[in-house]
Amino acid sequence: MKNQFSFFAVLLLTLIQSQLQSQAKQYRNTIIQNVWIVDGTGSNPIKGAVRINGNRIVAIGNLKPLEGEIVIDGKEQYLSPGFIDSHSHHFGSLKKEPTGMAMTNQGITTIIIGQDGDSYPMDSLNAFFQQNNIAVNVASYTGHSSIREKIMGEKDVFRKSTLEEIDQMKKYLAADLEKGSLGLSTGLEYESAFYSSKEEVVALAQLTAKYKGRYISHIRSEDIQLNEAIDEIIDIGKITGMPVKLSHIKIANKDDWGKAGLIIRKLELARKQGVDITADVYPYNFWNSTLRVLFPDKAFTNLSSAELAVNKLFDPKESVLVRFAPYPSYAGKTITAIAKERNESEAVTLMNLIQIAADYKKANPNASGIEALAGKSMKDEDVAEFIQWTHANICSDGAAGGHPRGYGAFTRVLGKYVRAEKALSLSQAVHKMTQLTAQHLGLEQRGKIAKGYFADLVLFDPSTVNDNATIKNGKALSTGINCVWVNGKIVYQQQQATGELSGTLIKRN
Repeated sequence: MKNQFSFFAVLLLTLIQSQLQSQAKQYRNTIIQNVWIVDGTGSNPIKGAVRINGNRIVAIGNLKPLEGEIVIDGKEQYLSPGFIDSHSHHFGSLKKEPTGMAMTNQGITTIIIGQDGDSYPMDSLNAFFQQNNIAVNVASYTGHSSIREKIMGEKDVFRKSTLEEIDQMKKYLAADLEKGSLGLSTGLEYESAFYSSKEEVVALAQLTAKYKGRYISHIRSEDIQLNEAIDEIIDIGKITGMPVKLSHIKIANKDDWGKAGLIIRKLELARKQGVDITADVYPYNFWNSTLRVLFPDKAFTNLSSAELAVNKLFDPKESVLVRFAPYPSYAGKTITAIAKERNESEAVTLMNLIQIAADYKKANPNASGIEALAGKSMKDEDVAEFIQWTHANICSDGAAGGHPRGYGAFTRVLGKYVRAEKALSLSQAVHKMTQLTAQHLGLEQRGKIAKGYFADLVLFDPSTVNDNATIKNGKALSTGINCVWVNGKIVYQQQQATGELSGTLIKRN
């Protein structure tokens, strides 16, 4: 009996030891030492180390390696929270390239999709993450345009909605919010939402507020009616009481260049009146969108509207077609160069390109991404002033192709606006890429190097970090981003994906 008891005692002890060894192997600590920690709060960097266990940060400070843990020598480089892209169009590429090099090469660990009114249903996102693994975290808004197309029909959105249709939209939105959407996004400058009434938008925004969601908007105009469009988003903030965010803030009308300070004062006044309004901004003086946004009145065959566009709303000599399916040879050429080829004025060429693209769409109804323009229409000084605004965080508004922002927005901030131009301190820039963004989005336990926070981290060299992507080579990798962790696992190292796919779907709490 005694021998039998001893046997079972030894067996139990062996099992316990085996289990502990298994857990130790599974949750083996990692210490990143000999680094300058930029914690995301805006505070000055401090020399120290960070310990990770599983997907969390468990200790920060003057730490010594523990027996058996993985030791990474940071070589006096800078360790920051992973960058959070508050306005991303990268998700489509992740289906084909789950390693997410476009994002991780510039230090992005979390992307926020469902932008400009266009989104996937939360059910689809949930199903995707059940079946696939990707390298970065994802959170999503519910898109206003997607709801309109669902309720009204894709070909019947060029009008105001009825009260019955608005009620149906609210039901659809409520279901998505219940499943974890961050809130409501609108793309009011685009045709699928341009004809919506303010009443329609307010009704959906009020519902979003009841769910403690947030509102982000590509406003109705970024050029000739910019002030009126800003008034609309401020009013939505006043009416609903919820946080509102102005997407990729810019001044696209040449007549208003240099007035960033006036816009900021307008936003600050709204904040003093109790409106929690913020903005995101990307570090470029040119955008990437459809040719059709250059017609504020949507009169695509009106020569006067086309002349307004080429004279006031963009620079045709420096604006490049990045994609044109009907005539692929046009890609990479400026509007001015194409006009010379066609022996037309720039205004006439602009109208004709839009018509050619529309005809192509009719002949190929399943085609998407038929045309896109990288339009030069901003003043560098305005971009810098918006970036410096206290309540503006950094975004890319990018995808994995086309505009160089898709591969280099965040590293461009560190290289251009921090190191070269000194428009921001390093701590300020990191704050605008991490904690500030998380606060604007309501993301918990991300965006800061703190005990208990998720281990989304970026190790970089501030003396060499730089964007390399250009219009001609939009997929050139950044330099100076040496290591990226997502939920405690290294997903990117020395300009290569590691194969780890540790991203997760983040839902509104």
